[in-house]
Amino acid sequence: MRLNKPTNTLRFLEKAHAKSQRGIALLVILLIVAIVSILATEMMARLQLNVARTVNIKDNNQAFWYAMGAEQFAKKSLNELKTLSPDNMNLGQPWAQVFEYPIDSGGIQAELTDLQSCFNLNSLTLPPLENPPTQDPNKAPTTPALAFSNLMRLSSENVDSFTAETVRDSLVDWLDKDGNITGYGAEDADYESLRFPYVAANAPMTNKSELRLINGIELSYLRELLPHVCVVPDIAFNALQVNINTVKEENAHVLAAMLNLTVENTQRIIASRPLDGYGDTEEFFSEPEIVALNLSAEQKAWFVIKTNYFMLYTKTRYNNSSFKMTSIFKLDSEGEGVSVLSREFGGTN
Repeated sequence: MRLNKPTNTLRFLEKAHAKSQRGIALLVILLIVAIVSILATEMMARLQLNVARTVNIKDNNQAFWYAMGAEQFAKKSLNELKTLSPDNMNLGQPWAQVFEYPIDSGGIQAELTDLQSCFNLNSLTLPPLENPPTQDPNKAPTTPALAFSNLMRLSSENVDSFTAETVRDSLVDWLDKDGNITGYGAEDADYESLRFPYVAANAPMTNKSELRLINGIELSYLRELLPHVCVVPDIAFNALQVNINTVKEENAHVLAAMLNLTVENTQRIIASRPLDGYGDTEEFFSEPEIVALNLSAEQKAWFVIKTNYFMLYTKTRYNNSSFKMTSIFKLDSEGEGVSVLSREFGGTN
């Protein structure tokens, strides 16, 4: 009996060891199953993400090409405008209507606007102002710079004369090619002393958003000023030429600043404008309020009835994707048709 005791103990230990091995094997198997499950779940999630990404790319591309289609349609409309009415653009013509076109699983919305119905910021390069003249309260401004300071005061109650003159002269310095300070303006030294320094462009603007960088500009009135100003991204065009047939009543501040009239009087002039616009600029200059201003030939050159630059705001939708694009067109005077000067994707249009 004594000889059997070690044998029984050995058998017991062997059985216990076997059970332990089975338990470890089970744990290993469960661990492997868990890892495989996690990997399978991750692979499925990545697959779904890739599928969704592919669908979004496809939808975005489709929305982009719809926008390009709207741009081509706008070019066709402007070509027709140039052929049928080359010397008179007005809001009574088809191009001025908002274009909306429903499509399967989406839609296209496009609006063509006259880029010469607002104040061209790049016009402050003409002429250079070494000693800015003062504004006669009873006469129209004699330079684009004086007209701009008028526009600032008319667009917001938060702008006083000193602020208007500071921004005006600083904008002149931003656009000119030299480093000389104009009046209350600013050059590189003023911008380099800021917390986040930069230097003056000393070149024409390419987008009116650059106005935010100008010395003296504050957000308190910038939002009210921006709807009345614009920039034509064409270095060959830095003149102040506003189409009197396409200025709307809500944008009357532009004409009011150029004529030194009140916004209310200017809105009345616009409201009494013929539905198909003035036949020529002399009809506009024969308005009683304007006759009294006795405009010079240089001042009269600011007002036109023909436009060479247009801007197209396009918004397209396809499935769950949307796309926004802004295109700027130029009507070539040499008979070459309509060209696209720039495209900007995104934005708030």
